Amino acid sequence: MGFLLWILAVILVIFGVVQLIQGQILLGIICIIVGLAVGPGGWTIFNKRNA
Repeated sequence: MGFLLWILAVILVIFGVVQLIQGQILLGIICIIVGLAVGPGGWTIFNKRNA
């Protein structure tokens, strides 16, 4: 599962950078933020909280 999340995060960040280069500022920023949120490292929305 972690590998698939990593691949999805990489695709989203690359797509976001391409959108920024093409002038789609808002879409590019959103894709980069979502890519960072989905990725298995750093900050991810799928991490379980340990109580």
